[in-house]
Amino acid sequence: MVAVKAGEVDAVLRRRDARIVVYLLYGPDTGLVGERAKALAEGAVEDPADPFQLVKLDGDAVAADPLRLADEANTVPLFGGRRAIWIKPTSRNLVPALSPLIAAPPRDAIVVIEAGELQRSSPLRTLCEKSPVALALPCYADEARDIAGLVDETMRAAGLAIGREAREMLVGLLGADRIATRNELAKLALYAHGRREVTAEDVETVVGDVSRLAIDAVVDSTFLGDLAALDRAFGRFCAEGMDAGVLLGSALRHALTLARARSGIDRGASPQAAVEGLRTLHFKRKSAVERQLRLWTSEALRQAVVNLGEAVTATRRNAALGNQLALKALWGLALLARRGGR
Repeated sequence: MVAVKAGEVDAVLRRRDARIVVYLLYGPDTGLVGERAKALAEGAVEDPADPFQLVKLDGDAVAADPLRLADEANTVPLFGGRRAIWIKPTSRNLVPALSPLIAAPPRDAIVVIEAGELQRSSPLRTLCEKSPVALALPCYADEARDIAGLVDETMRAAGLAIGREAREMLVGLLGADRIATRNELAKLALYAHGRREVTAEDVETVVGDVSRLAIDAVVDSTFLGDLAALDRAFGRFCAEGMDAGVLLGSALRHALTLARARSGIDRGASPQAAVEGLRTLHFKRKSAVERQLRLWTSEALRQAVVNLGEAVTATRRNAALGNQLALKALWGLALLARRGGR
């Protein structure tokens, strides 16, 4: 199949091709990967609560026993109907388990695989992109228009209107991770329940609170390579009791934003003009972001995106060590920024 671009994924999923039996969902936004995988797997069967129709497998277990996947996919349900095999992320190689399935596709089952960020040369991604019965679907942090769509969808479902100022403020505060975005929108809708419209004051109270300031302080000190400020900001972040995955998701979205702005600089724009083009960036951060763009190259930012995607996956798999894993990843990026500054 032809490689699918990130902006085409939703359209591809809406017009599902009956020939496709394997869906590989990958990318740094683990919340979006999980959301799409859940919708795919549950939408493929009549009763998602039936463990014989929807089979959930750990990726490590599949890698350890490659034949198990083919057995599950070719098992005939006792009462007929289609089955879905939903495989959770793993760092181990799934190609030996998937290759026989792609060579001889099952008739009444689909396989949905969650993965983190995969390089273009990844054997798993390559296998799915080249197969006529598989799709590799990239999942990257939401753009402003995607977030705006989620805002409208959530508010409409809650019977609420939202003013232009409040909507623009909300779009600027969200988007690091799809799950985190939906959680924040749900909190906002609950806060405004019983009223007709969500205001900018509501957004500031529920979403734009001290946690946002704490996250921005960590992210900016990281990408400026200021290790002392990073340690102080991270300490305040931990004192707030916030989630390390949300912090890393914010850092990931910021890295993607910097990468887009940096590509403009590579084409001849000035750092100041590139920053002015970031419409959702709060004016108080523009000076810091302009300095960051002078420190980071496009190649370094691409590596930062990969590193942060891997860190997000690691914290999800081992939440107990979330803060330690996050700080290690952020220190690594800060050191990269310091080398860029020299």
